[in-house]
Amino acid sequence: MRVALFTPLMVSVVLAVAAPWAGGRLPPRMAAWLLTLASLVVAVGTATALGMMAFTLIAQIPAIAAEGEWSPRLVAAHTPVDWPVAAACTLVLAGCLGSLAVSAWRQGTMWLAARRESRALPTNGELTVVDDPVPHAFALPGSPGRIVVSSGMLRALSAEERTALLAHERSHLRHRHHLFLLTLNLAAALHPLLRPVARAGSFAVERWADEEAGAQVGDRTLVARAVARAALAAKRAPRQSLAATGGPVPQRVRALLAPPPTLRRDLVVAHALLMLVCCTSLVLSASDMDQLFDNSAPRSATYAVGTVIGAESVRALMNQGVTVPCREHRVDRHHEGEHGGPPMPADCRVRRS
Repeated sequence: MRVALFTPLMVSVVLAVAAPWAGGRLPPRMAAWLLTLASLVVAVGTATALGMMAFTLIAQIPAIAAEGEWSPRLVAAHTPVDWPVAAACTLVLAGCLGSLAVSAWRQGTMWLAARRESRALPTNGELTVVDDPVPHAFALPGSPGRIVVSSGMLRALSAEERTALLAHERSHLRHRHHLFLLTLNLAAALHPLLRPVARAGSFAVERWADEEAGAQVGDRTLVARAVARAALAAKRAPRQSLAATGGPVPQRVRALLAPPPTLRRDLVVAHALLMLVCCTSLVLSASDMDQLFDNSAPRSATYAVGTVIGAESVRALMNQGVTVPCREHRVDRHHEGEHGGPPMPADCRVRRS
């Protein structure tokens, strides 16, 4: 059980190390989907595993144990992790959930501002040109989404480059790339080890838009030139936007000038196996935890007719949370004088029911 509980954490380490390398060797669309799904599964899986380990300590609190009808002593005796580990997991989980709450608030505020700004723009189509000498271009997600381009950016690019730039921004809106970025950022907030995965996923999203723009205009080199010139000109995009100059621009340009990556089935299979291992470990851990608390519930112990057990054996069983029926009455902790009951007999003959 202990290995299964720590498996999601080990998977997250492997993913954090391998994601930047693997993401650049897959088609951007595939890489964006795989990295986003992996971040979501591993972040939730790790938080769930931490919650299970933390609960083994929380379950030993008398009030919670009474509510759950299990024995705190039996939980402590059979817990898969020692109490210092469980206490550390509790603190780590609290910190991760706090970070998630802060990130969710910021992301939600950001996207609401983007929607308000999108609705406030003129309604003459998806493209809005603002009179601003500073070159910038970005996509605002919303209903509907808008592409905002400054007059300075239009003057900085040629007609062909402007077409490539707009194709890039339309790809962001069409495929709802803001949802990919939102998932990646929230997963990284919940699980800080996934920050390299979030960066690799964000880069894959930009590359996805680049490749789709290249397919639309029929010239990947033209897209590379448009991205490079737009980045060199200047940028001043709101944080909530999807800017054409986002991500590591030199790496994007090099990728556009190189042949497009092909699908590598081995990397897809390896990703699927990692997710399968993570999910399977959670199922096994949940089953083992359920069995732990089932075994920690106080229960009656009965013996065959003619079996004689001594007072020390009865006392040992009762110390484990077991209620022992003795002859015509039940011997439990109350019978040792705690509430005025009869004393425990020296020998007790009991029957198996």
